Amino acid sequence: MSSSTRASLVVLFIIFTAHCSEVKAQDCSPSGELTGTDPPAGQCNTENDSSCCVAGQNYPTYTCSPPVSGATPANLTLNSFEQGGDGGSPSECDGQYHSDNTPVVALSTGWYNGGSRCGKQIVINWNGQSTTATVVDECDSTAGCDAEHDYQPPCADNIVDASQAVWDALGVPADQVGDAQITWSDA
Repeated sequence: MSSSTRASLVVLFIIFTAHCSEVKAQDCSPSGELTGTDPPAGQCNTENDSSCCVAGQNYPTYTCSPPVSGATPANLTLNSFEQGGDGGSPSECDGQYHSDNTPVVALSTGWYNGGSRCGKQIVINWNGQSTTATVVDECDSTAGCDAEHDYQPPCADNIVDASQAVWDALGVPADQVGDAQITWSDA
């Protein structure tokens, strides 16, 4: 193979790789799946209506999340970041537990972005109300159904998992707390 042919193939490979990366950044599809197992008795914390893994059920996993914009659509869920809460382990960003009275969130794996948003504020909007919260954790979209993840399934790719303080600041009625469609952005 001539050097000019090799150079042409390298250029085509670079263009193809760049194009695929661009397409992937615009669309987040499952990257795999894991099969659930039943948690040991009493080991799955169902506080805040958290789900427990079910033996034999397949759960999608994600390494990406939808692109972040000035108004990124997401699903707001309720999480306790306190010791003994349904969040399980201490927060990924600082190794600490956080009061449910503190406005903190965990973001799906793609948005968490390897911890690049740790300690940073995001703005959350719901029904004409907005509040800020600090990113302290990852809502793991790549793993679950084990002790580290409190025997809960992997998070979807579009989750902002928030403390009760965030829900209170948004003025969400008690009967609607736990699952709401929101938008968010970096502060």
